[in-house]
Amino acid sequence: MNGQGSTGNVISAIASFLYPGLGQLCQGRIMAAAIFFFTATALWCVFLGWIMHIWATVDAARFRPSYYA
Repeated sequence: MNGQGSTGNVISAIASFLYPGLGQLCQGRIMAAAIFFFTATALWCVFLGWIMHIWATVDAARFRPSYYA
């Protein structure tokens, strides 16, 4: 089971909650991790980083690997 609610996604969501992009990095999604990391870091400078922080956590929790890509 690699879909929503799987242990890997729960761990990734917790990691993304600690710092945006960390959960995506745990899932092997390097580009998504970099985007979330840099965007959240830049937005925290203008006090809007919580939006990216929440988005990164939800994205890591809802990730479904594509076996056909």
